[in-house]
Amino acid sequence: MSEASFTLFQNTVMGIETVIYACFLTAFFYPHMAGKKGGNAQEFIKVLIVFLSYAAVYFISIGVDLDKWACMVIVTALLTAASRYLGVGRKPAFLFGVLFFTIRNLSSLVVASVNFYTGRHLVQGEEGIEKILWNAALNFCLVELLQLILFSVLLYIAGCQLKKCRMELHTRELCYLLLTPLTGILFVNIIFHILLMVSENHVIQLYEQYPALIGIVPVVAALFYVGILATIASYQKMVGLQEEKERYFVEQQQVHAIQERMAEVDQFYDGIRRMKHEMKNHLTNIKGLIESGNYGDMGNYISRMDESMDAFEFSIKTGNAVTDVIVNDRWKAAEKQGIRFRSEFTYPESERYDAFDIGIIVNNLLQNALEACGKMRQGDRYVFISSRQKRKFFLIEVRNPFEGEIIMDADTNLPISTKEKEHFGKKGSMHGIGLSNVKMEAKKYMGDVDIKIKKNEFSVTVMLQERRQV
Repeated sequence: MSEASFTLFQNTVMGIETVIYACFLTAFFYPHMAGKKGGNAQEFIKVLIVFLSYAAVYFISIGVDLDKWACMVIVTALLTAASRYLGVGRKPAFLFGVLFFTIRNLSSLVVASVNFYTGRHLVQGEEGIEKILWNAALNFCLVELLQLILFSVLLYIAGCQLKKCRMELHTRELCYLLLTPLTGILFVNIIFHILLMVSENHVIQLYEQYPALIGIVPVVAALFYVGILATIASYQKMVGLQEEKERYFVEQQQVHAIQERMAEVDQFYDGIRRMKHEMKNHLTNIKGLIESGNYGDMGNYISRMDESMDAFEFSIKTGNAVTDVIVNDRWKAAEKQGIRFRSEFTYPESERYDAFDIGIIVNNLLQNALEACGKMRQGDRYVFISSRQKRKFFLIEVRNPFEGEIIMDADTNLPISTKEKEHFGKKGSMHGIGLSNVKMEAKKYMGDVDIKIKKNEFSVTVMLQERRQV
């Protein structure tokens, strides 16, 4: 093999390697991209953007001789700039870019020890330039293949860890997560700069001067990697505890609100009981008016009775006091906003459902529907709630129109909301919290939440199963 052939071989392998790394980066980002219902072309464009962000920069760097640091910065900057379109978020996109290059650098450092060992056995001691180049090419292939395998495994493990929860970061949290990766990148680059040093026309190899570093350096790289995973895991645990706190807070607020309304319902029915007791007196008065022939006064008296009775009547009856209050409250709220409200909801006949659980589900679904209609500037605004029971299954469906686009969370399959909640102090911290609560209540009944989007109509169906009696 000639020197020209060896150079061509190296460049070809590096080109293939660039394409493979671009694929790895795309696969690393893909699970975190927020998808939009029905849009294969758009999804393909997102994948292409991530792929080209890496491939284009690294292929261009060959021609203009860009430093590896510059390549890393440019690729990460491009991904961060395109984050909004990708549906990832600026801070998570920046974090993912840094993690990708950190893992690549750490895997390169581990393989450098292997390269030193194999290089001494395959290349050194050979006679003839052609034989040396052939062995150097073989060693180059083995080292690059080993690095790709190691990198893919490490990246896969990190990717699995990252997928455990959606990243919504404060600047402080981002700095916390970046501390170990950035320190790792700096460490790797320092080691690579001192691996080979030229002094008085002599090449000094660090591993030759300090053989123990052949084992120590990979161990330190492994510790950096474990530190990165531990940092991500601790952050996710913190997020999980925060989400539990948020769910508990919201659920307690909802239960408290329903309890207050139930107290009003008790007063309502107490009024009805008093009305029943007074009916005898009313009948006696009517009888007296009839006997006296005072029919005009009797008509007025009965009209006043009708008005007082109407105050204790629900316009929409569901078959349960809790859902009666919730549905009628939402109906009145819809009327005030000029939103058409139609209900075909009937409380399930089975006693194996808890009224508070059904109330939380109905309340959240109707509240979300009214909010969506309230944001519409034009078009037909309506809310439709229905239910049906099939043997052991009970289905609740709410439909409403909406404006704009709905982005779905890749992990929870729930819509991502951009509402700001003062209780938790950050944007998006309670994204889809209403539907998250619905999903949580559905799980109590071995059920699930199904979301369908057709044109500009949003439909949520909650399926529940009868709970077994204990």
